[in-house]
Amino acid sequence: MLFRLIYKPLSSSIYLNLRNMSSKGNKGIPLKEVVEMMNSFADVSLAESWDNVGLLIEPTESKNVSHILLTNDLTERVMKEAIDLKTDLIVSYHPPIFAPLKSITTRTWKERIAAKCLEHKIALYSPHTSFDSVRGGVNDWLASAFETSTCEPIQPASQNPQNGMGRICTLKTPITDQEAVNLIKRRTNLNYLRLARVHSPDKMINTVAVCAGSGTSVLKNVRADLYVTGEMLHHDILDAVHRETVVILTNHSDSERGFLQEFSGILGNSLGSQVTIDVSKTDRDPLMTV
Repeated sequence: MLFRLIYKPLSSSIYLNLRNMSSKGNKGIPLKEVVEMMNSFADVSLAESWDNVGLLIEPTESKNVSHILLTNDLTERVMKEAIDLKTDLIVSYHPPIFAPLKSITTRTWKERIAAKCLEHKIALYSPHTSFDSVRGGVNDWLASAFETSTCEPIQPASQNPQNGMGRICTLKTPITDQEAVNLIKRRTNLNYLRLARVHSPDKMINTVAVCAGSGTSVLKNVRADLYVTGEMLHHDILDAVHRETVVILTNHSDSERGFLQEFSGILGNSLGSQVTIDVSKTDRDPLMTV
């Protein structure tokens, strides 16, 4: 089954503003309206309470957003890419400002990034776990590697149970662990994964539990034939395989990054031709298999 991404259309007021701006020949869209569009796809209320999401850096001088850069992690390499592209807004899936900054100097890389954003009048927005929770977001993108008959949140959100953390899916047809590996490789565009096999060599996979990123807290004790996530602790992997659950690990951000290409299409459909959207070419997981 090809999973169909769902996104909410622009509100009528935003649409009218965009149409009026187009008729005047202006380029770009006010930052406030781009943020409203981001929130219309995945409201920040869907994020976990410990998270730091939404608009994290806002230039004091207002300007229209005509160029957006999407990245999984905002590193100094990605920051240089954003400046070279003359970016107005960086959407960084992971929030680069998580622990409070006590200063903005050149001492640490996160301080330097914040300073560069302010210096070049670049806004910064981070969705993180709001994208994980929303229907049609990161976890649904990862789960769509499989042909499923059902796919529901592991931890449904209280206001709308279609949203929530993780996904528990029933497959249309049982598959082997090697078939599962091949499907995840294709979905994430990775050449290598890590696989923990169970003790039953002929075990077939009928149910899959998915959690992008670090999935231990969401997947722990979930009954499924297969866990798919970015990373898990060693002893949690041992617990899983002793419960006859196969584990596939991609590396943390490699389980998330591919969704950015999908979201660039969603964002482009909503914002139209006035905004150029790029997915970072320098963003990558810090770990590699060598």
